[in-house]
Amino acid sequence: MFFDLNIEGGSLEDNVALACEASKFGWDHINFSYNQNDFKGALDIKSELFESLEDIIDFDYTLEIKSNNVSEIRKIARKFRKKSSCISVVGGDLKVNRNVLENIQIDVLSRPYLRRYDSGLNHVLAKEAVNNNVAVELCFKDVLKSYLAPRAKVISNFKDIYTLYRKFDFPLLLSSRAESIFDIRTTHDFVALFKQTGLTANEIEKSFSTAQNILKFNENRKALILKGVRRVVDEA
Repeated sequence: MFFDLNIEGGSLEDNVALACEASKFGWDHINFSYNQNDFKGALDIKSELFESLEDIIDFDYTLEIKSNNVSEIRKIARKFRKKSSCISVVGGDLKVNRNVLENIQIDVLSRPYLRRYDSGLNHVLAKEAVNNNVAVELCFKDVLKSYLAPRAKVISNFKDIYTLYRKFDFPLLLSSRAESIFDIRTTHDFVALFKQTGLTANEIEKSFSTAQNILKFNENRKALILKGVRRVVDEA
């Protein structure tokens, strides 16, 4: 199954167009991502969107938090935790990267390498990602929309993250971060690009399982009492 948890959300009409294109290109499930300022408004059109896409593709929402203020990130995550199937924070700032990977309420650290000369991860942060089950997200669009030296740097950062991933086995998430129908690629092209950057077919397949696991975990989050302990309802 092919999952993309980061397609930029917009209006109802734009979302329908993106979803139809994604379905045509082989995707099974997509999440429309909205930042903290637009997420509440996106919830208002969710029922209409469901009616439009019910027979086309499965979808849900990702809250993508964009802030360099660690306290604000924690506050926003708590506010929207029960309303979102996935909470992601855009990385790049080392302080943000560290605090996100230490926060069990957050699902994804997106693009830890953003606007950096290094990958934004190290051995200590990789261990935190494992301990708190926070996925590290790499975006197809960062390669697609870059050229020459900037593209080479992005790919180099990907490879540094792959090295840490193979050593520590933290959750790795691959997404498109498509903003329009022109950014959507077939699942074959998506897989081929990440193979070219150094991932194996099994590692790419595992990233789709990571996306699916995030969604399943958050479906049951209300029943979680603490990490590893879930409330079970006796139907007898």
